[in-house]
Amino acid sequence: MAPELSSNWKRLQATLKAESKASTERKRKAVPTERQQNSIAKRRRLEGNPVKPVKSVTGLSKTIKKRKMGSGGSVEATVPTPDLSEEPEDAAAPSASLALWAEDNDISPKDLAEAYGGGLKDTTIKGTKADIINGGLIEGVDIGKYVGIDCEMVGVGEGGAQSVLARVSIVNFHGTQVYDSFVKPKEFVTDWRTYVSGVSPKNMTTARDFEVVQKEVAEILEGRVLIGHAIKNDLAAMMLGHPRKDIRDTSRYSGFRKYNGGRTPSLRKLAKELLGVDIQGGEHSSIEDARATMLLFRRHKSGFDVEHAQRYPTATPGSKKLKGQKKKKGKR
Repeated sequence: MAPELSSNWKRLQATLKAESKASTERKRKAVPTERQQNSIAKRRRLEGNPVKPVKSVTGLSKTIKKRKMGSGGSVEATVPTPDLSEEPEDAAAPSASLALWAEDNDISPKDLAEAYGGGLKDTTIKGTKADIINGGLIEGVDIGKYVGIDCEMVGVGEGGAQSVLARVSIVNFHGTQVYDSFVKPKEFVTDWRTYVSGVSPKNMTTARDFEVVQKEVAEILEGRVLIGHAIKNDLAAMMLGHPRKDIRDTSRYSGFRKYNGGRTPSLRKLAKELLGVDIQGGEHSSIEDARATMLLFRRHKSGFDVEHAQRYPTATPGSKKLKGQKKKKGKR
């Protein structure tokens, strides 16, 4: 009888072990980890409903700092961004993975989706709609308070050393095209710089006169905050002025100088370092450059605002009132 009891006992133990293992597996599947819970919460918060799990991570990566357990130090870790192969049904709405990536990098998911056309598949900056080259002022676009600008130049004079305006592009805060026009130079062009500017003689057949572009651009800029990279060159080429307090220049922002050893960084370098995208890989697109500049500003807007407030402090209501009182007293 003993051997039979032993055999039954062994079978019972095996059954209990199998059931225990199955129960553990069910619990493991039923109870998400803390990381999964955070991910689910993010998705629900950003999209308002449950979404499909994010696929395997590929592509771009970011470097973050994590605190070491039991010490005051930190260690850097490179974390890849989510797989962005799933395009949303609505191109203006961010995919789940894109929304999570945007939140992790302190960028508005909606703005990022609009700037990249709903995804980050390619390494250029595109809008949700096809750019209308030389389209002038685009109808039906809400320009808004902030506009980003970029100009392309061609060379005139001996050896093409002097730069003159040949194209102007403007986008709004979301990177949507507002204006684009080729410009007829008044001087004889000795260097079209097509390999860089993307401008060639064939573009001049439909180009607008300088005075027309100057007037249209001035009307767009009036009363708005202007975003650009080395913007004084663009304004000089258009022979336009703009209040300094209404300019945000990405080439002058102190937070960007660390990416070029304390010197003024190029727009191309900033786009690569901060946005993970390649621009100006040959013939330039002034629309693309304006969009990249605006995205850099959007991502670091709080820093720009702080630096701008330090450069242009405003008088407090109390001091203004006091000033008025002094004037009144003086009149007496």
